[in-house]
Amino acid sequence: MERTLQILNELERDGVLGRYAIGGAMGATFYIEPLLTFDLDIFVLLPESTGTVLTLSRLYEALRARGYAEEGECVVIEGVPVQFLPAYNSLLEEALREAGEMSYQTTSTRVLRVEHLLAICLQTGRTKDRERVRILREQATLDDKYLALVLRRHQLEERWKEWTA
Repeated sequence: MERTLQILNELERDGVLGRYAIGGAMGATFYIEPLLTFDLDIFVLLPESTGTVLTLSRLYEALRARGYAEEGECVVIEGVPVQFLPAYNSLLEEALREAGEMSYQTTSTRVLRVEHLLAICLQTGRTKDRERVRILREQATLDDKYLALVLRRHQLEERWKEWTA
């Protein structure tokens, strides 16, 4: 995984990616005991394009040029399936702006704040997200004031009450 993160850092330095950060189950493992997951979710801001449609084509072309191939919705980078998820709403854009610098072994990377991981789970609303919320609440150290602000800004307070009652 370390080499995978190094490749992502190179893609960001080369301007192929905008800001990126780890999210999903792998992002949660920076705060809690590891969760079962098969891929690395990378939330990403894409560089400005001339069209109005978001496209990952430049990123996929750069990865193919480095010898990495698509497999389903992922690109396998150094043996790790990586799913690229463009920031498509204000919550994800905020989560990327606020992502914290962390280290994986000797490689620097960014990981979404635990409060944003919770908010994304609430917004997505799947059964596995509900379970992830439960685990994060039990195991992670949360900034309750910051979480409340995030939930308010993104109209997630009611769902939070439903899921945590």
